[in-house]
Amino acid sequence: MLVETSRPIILTGDRTTGPLHLGHYAGSLRNRVALQRTHRQFVLLADAQALTDNMDDPDKVRRNVLEVALDYLAVGIDPAETTICVQSALPALSELTQLYLNFVTVARLERNPTIKDEIQARGFERDIPAGFLCYPVAQAADITAFKATVVPVGLDQGPMIEQTNEIVRRVNRQAGRDLLPEAKALIPATGRLPGADGKAKMSKSLGDAIPLSATPDEIRDLVNRMYTDPNHLRASDPGAVKGNVVFLYLDAFDPDRDSVEELKERYRRGGLGDVALKRHLEDVLQQLLKPIRERRAAVAKDLGYVLDMLRSGTSKARAITQATLDEVRDGLGLFSFDRTACKRSVAPD
Repeated sequence: MLVETSRPIILTGDRTTGPLHLGHYAGSLRNRVALQRTHRQFVLLADAQALTDNMDDPDKVRRNVLEVALDYLAVGIDPAETTICVQSALPALSELTQLYLNFVTVARLERNPTIKDEIQARGFERDIPAGFLCYPVAQAADITAFKATVVPVGLDQGPMIEQTNEIVRRVNRQAGRDLLPEAKALIPATGRLPGADGKAKMSKSLGDAIPLSATPDEIRDLVNRMYTDPNHLRASDPGAVKGNVVFLYLDAFDPDRDSVEELKERYRRGGLGDVALKRHLEDVLQQLLKPIRERRAAVAKDLGYVLDMLRSGTSKARAITQATLDEVRDGLGLFSFDRTACKRSVAPD
C-alpha cells in the first residue's frame, strides 16, 4: 500500500470517557487544528484504552465515542485533512501490543513516572488492572502502527513517548534494520490547566472541568468558583498572580497578551478586584466556546454523517495499521503463509 510520505505523520487521540473540556483544548485540540494543514494527522478515539480502568462501565466508553467525535468536529478538526478512527476497530493494534510486550519488563512499566502517578491518583495500590499497567505498550503500538514521528502530548505524558522509543529501538535491533521510526513529543507551551480549585489538573471526574459544550451558565458558575488569592480581600489590596487560577486561564485563552499583562500589573499593585477579573475571564471563555458549542449542536443533528465519517476514517486506518503489522511480523521473522518460498530446516543425521 502506498502511503504519503511528504508530510510528517502525527498520531494523537483521547480516551472516550466523557466529552472533552478546556484542558483538552489548551493541551492538544487547538494544536491539532493548526497542524492538520502541515502534517498527515491521525486521531484515535481511544475506547480500548479507556476500558483499562472503566471495564465496569463499558457503556460509558461506547457512548462517549460519538461525544468525543462531536467535540473534534466542533473545534475544527477537518475529516478531509485528519483521519479520525476508532481504536477498538483496528485489530492490528492489539497484535502489535502483544508483540511489543515481549520487549519490555514489568519492572520498567512500574517505573514509568506517568503510570506511577496515575496508579496513585486512582488508588489502585497493588490491585492494578494488567491492561492499565501495560497501556504504555498499547500506546507504543498506536504510535508505531501509523509510523508517527510527532505526538502532541501534555508534559506529564513525555515518559510515554520515551518508553515508545525504547520499544522501537529494541524492535529495530531485533529486525536488524530501521523498521519503525522514533517519535518526538510535541508539548504545548501552555502546560496542563488546573481545575477551578487550583489543586489538580482539570478533570471530568472531579467536576471542576469546563466542557467544550458548556452553556453560558455553566461557564459562569465554574469561573466564579475559581481560586484566586485568598489574601486579596479588597480590590485595593495587592494580589498574587502566581498560582492564581484565573490568570492561568487568561494566559491560556486570552488572545490579547498586552491586556493580560496589564491586568497582572494592576492586580499586583492593587486596584483590580477578583469579581472584575473573573468577569473578564468569563467574557473571554464565552467568546471562545460559543462558536464551538453552536457547531457541535449543528453536527449532532446529523449523526449519520458522523458515523459515516468514522467508518471511512477507521477503514483507512485499518489498512495502514495492518500494513505496519505485516512489516513488523516479517521483520521479526514470524511465520507467514504468504511467503513465496518457505524452506524447512532439516537437522542433519
